Formats: sequence, structure tokens, C-alpha cells
Amino acid sequence: MLQTPASFAPLMAPQNHAEPLTFLFHQGKLLVREDDLSLPDAAAVARLRLAPHQLHPVGLLGARYCQAGWVASDDVPAAGFGWRGLRSMFGAMDEDLLALAGRAFQIAEWARTHRYCGACGSTMVLATGERCFKCVRCSHLAYPRISPAMMVLIRKGDSVLLALHTASPTKRFTALAGFLEAGESVEEAVHREVFEEVGLRVHNLQYFSSQSWPFPHSLMLAFTADYQSGDIRVDQTEIAEARWFGPGDDWPERIAHVSVSSLLIDAHRPPA
Repeated sequence: MLQTPASFAPLMAPQNHAEPLTFLFHQGKLLVREDDLSLPDAAAVARLRLAPHQLHPVGLLGARYCQAGWVASDDVPAAGFGWRGLRSMFGAMDEDLLALAGRAFQIAEWARTHRYCGACGSTMVLATGERCFKCVRCSHLAYPRISPAMMVLIRKGDSVLLALHTASPTKRFTALAGFLEAGESVEEAVHREVFEEVGLRVHNLQYFSSQSWPFPHSLMLAFTADYQSGDIRVDQTEIAEARWFGPGDDWPERIAHVSVSSLLIDAHRPPA
């Protein structure tokens, strides 16, 4: 599962390093060398002539300084570079580096979209000592956006409920999921989403794990729950199909544990 490396320490203030790890983004895609998916070196970054406000500190990976940036154009610094979506690099890029790329993307996107105040339209400047923009006129504060979302695997005897979400980019059966609404607890969101999406009531919620999911700025909070009542009735705007999977059924193919959803499902998969 993608997670922050143990050797990483976040930084709020920029540092001067000769060869930083630079994560540059354009429209959600990362700049990498096409042959080995390595990040651009300092010389390549310099050729892009970025303004100071386009680069922001991420942290230290061991002794290596990491920074995030955004560019307005899809120009590349030299032949051999290209723009790649983070999802396309699952299993191809080092997992620690990919996890930091996700963190860097959220910082870069926050910086790109908060150059001006959302309340009065004035210029935003970085606040001191924290990852925050502050309006020079009305003092409105803007922190990096994090959108909490719940995920739940419902158990019924020795079976679990998996669903095919209509908007799924992978078209795979997985656990139910949805975003929290304003004023909700995570537990309230689980009960609401389960009833809205498949018409079931659940109980005995148990926390499983969490994961930052930078597509573009989610925090996934995974639970298990036990079936209580109801028959499956899918909301066809959200769910294409939902059904119980148990011993002897044709379960979804195992995939690399890049997401908490794969861990959640495999923790309840029947023995082969």
C-alpha cells in the first residue's frame, strides 16, 4: 500500500540543495524520463525557467531534499522526457517515490489553485511556519485541501459485498466508497452511503486502515461492517452491479497492494 516512507520528514520552508528530487506536474501528470521513469535533474528543471512561486518544499527523504512544482505548459525540458499520470506508474516506479509523488502533487495543486484569494480575489502569500496561504488584504487562510472519504466492506456470514462502481476507471469489483458530507462523522457517512448505494442496513462498524489517495486530494478511511437487514437495491447512477462474494465464487483478480481497497479485500478473501 502506498504510504509515506519512514525516512521522510516534511518541510515547510525551502532549502537550497544542488540536486533535489523535483516533482513537477502539469494537469495532474508528472514529468519523468521516459526510459526509466526517473525525475528530472537540476539542469532539466532549470531549463523550464520556473518562477519562485511555482516551486514549494515537500520534505527530506533521508538527506535528499524534495520539492514540488507546477507548470502551465506541457513543454518538456529536453527529448526523452514526458508527462505520466500517477496511476499509470503503479508497479513501475519505486513505491516510496510514488508515495512522495502523491504528496507532492497535492502540494503543487494547492499552490497552483491558491495564487489568489477565494474570498476577495487579492494576492495570496505563504504564511510563516505552516503550509498555508494568507490573503494580503482580508487575511483569509487556505490550507491544502483534504477530502475525507469512507470505504466499507460489508460481511454477511462467510461472504462480503463487492460492487462495480459506474465511474470506476478500472471496472473492477471493490468495496463501497463515498465522500463525507459537511457535518457528518465517518460512521454516519458509512451508514448513509451503504443505504443510498445498495439499500442495506449495517452495524458493528470496525476501523480497518487509512490511506492518502491523491486523485486529486482524498483521504480514504476504510472500515468493515456486518450486514443487518435489507435486500440489494443499487443506485444505478453510482453502482453498475453489487453482489455477495463467498467461498467458491469467482473473486476479483488479486492486484498489487497499492491501495487500501486491495488490502481490505484480500484480508477477507477465502483461502485458495
